[in-house]
Amino acid sequence: MNIKNIKTLGELKKSGYKRRTVKEEIRENLIKKLQNKESTFSKIIGYEDSVIPDTERALLSRHNILFLGLRGQAKTRMARQMVELMDEYIPVIAGSEVNDDPLFPITKFAKDIIAEKGDSTEIEWLHRSERYGEKLATPDVSVADLIGDIDPIKAANLRLNFADERVIHFGIIPKSNRGIFVINEIPDLQARIQVALFNILEEGDIQIRGFKLRMPLDILFVFTANPEDYTNRGSIVTPLKDRIESQILTHYPKNIEHSLAITEQEADILDEQKTLVKVSDLVKRLIEQVAFEARASEFVDKKSGVSARLTIAAYENAISAAERRAIVNKEKETQVWMSDLVGIIPSITGKIELVYEGEQEGPYQVAFNLLEKAFRTQFINYFPNPEQLKKRKASEKEENPFRPITTWFDKGNQVNLFFNTKDDEKIQQLYKVDGLHALIKKYFKQANEKEAALLMEFVLHGLAAYSLISKKVVEGKIEFKDLIGSMVNLNSGSYSSDQDFDENDFN
Repeated sequence: MNIKNIKTLGELKKSGYKRRTVKEEIRENLIKKLQNKESTFSKIIGYEDSVIPDTERALLSRHNILFLGLRGQAKTRMARQMVELMDEYIPVIAGSEVNDDPLFPITKFAKDIIAEKGDSTEIEWLHRSERYGEKLATPDVSVADLIGDIDPIKAANLRLNFADERVIHFGIIPKSNRGIFVINEIPDLQARIQVALFNILEEGDIQIRGFKLRMPLDILFVFTANPEDYTNRGSIVTPLKDRIESQILTHYPKNIEHSLAITEQEADILDEQKTLVKVSDLVKRLIEQVAFEARASEFVDKKSGVSARLTIAAYENAISAAERRAIVNKEKETQVWMSDLVGIIPSITGKIELVYEGEQEGPYQVAFNLLEKAFRTQFINYFPNPEQLKKRKASEKEENPFRPITTWFDKGNQVNLFFNTKDDEKIQQLYKVDGLHALIKKYFKQANEKEAALLMEFVLHGLAAYSLISKKVVEGKIEFKDLIGSMVNLNSGSYSSDQDFDENDFN
């Protein structure tokens, strides 16, 4: 029998329907998923052995939950996916503001209708997507918003005394009865508003303008908070925190593989961009490494965190930088070059909070330095570590694979890689550097021409990151020179420095 064909309370009773609380409902559906080895939270990467099992345990315990973690750690996404653990449809009394259960009415409205119509009371079927409520906590949120208030217009229209329960206009929490209600950034709620949640969580009492209603609301509460909030903007008042049974700590991706998968999943890349621009695994790893470097940087505020949105936006910008260049040059296909990564700087500056020392450096310089550190960290995953080569004995120095390249620069040669140059012209520039192509063929024999050229450009950035050659971003190009010559020019008053950067270079 199709449950949606059941239209009255009497039919519902005959169907054998049994009432369950929302927490019991979620618990039983979760058990079925676990028994069938089905995924409980989809597209949540990196939480398989930490946050997801913790959340499942909390739901099995029928707990209200607090997700505590820095920004961009999928706290709200976890909460929203809990909707899928509820029954697809539940019966409610038709016209009820608070989704009254036909077998357990809690409002005067519902009780009066049942008293009047009995088994003929009309019921409706509520889809689980309509059983989710969410509120971002802001300082201007009031008790009336969350819980309710007396509605003088309703009292006048219905000609009711203010002592009558029917004059109450219910807030978003009572309207979320028999569902999930989420309050994001709970510390931002004023303390007096948080106090109003005490009895709802513990006793089910609602107090509105002198009304004390015994309304045992059936709600799974999920709260989210950022640890930064505890010091900068507010805190969760202790009695409220005590009533939230499970506090679950979220975290950023613990390795680049997880970070790569998140970016791949979340980045909004158009099909036409995918056709025009190819992105190597190396470039993707460099972008992800920027976020890891930012989270470890002394210039970035660790309390604020570095969201996964940084790498998502940076990945999109890197593709757009290559796309723009291809459009300008009328090329039918291109790849993201290392020089295109300068285009991700605006994605970094808006996603990191700097400490005082970082502000002194400036957001653009900090962002550029993070990119340089990413080159340095990833370089040794593909080529020998230049630092270790420096420590070798004099008799072993002939084995240094980078020596032909640095020697070429030491002779006064330089390479200028313009941001808008055509792919063929860039490849020609890279082949001019003695020893560069031979190095790639030594370590990456199977690389095709485009892959080899990208690795050649990567080597230049890597050697600059290890201070074996100089690198300067200026006037729409990246300039590679010998290190000592650049230092001499600097001492003589000419504008040049190792790995220097100016935000005006983008203009």
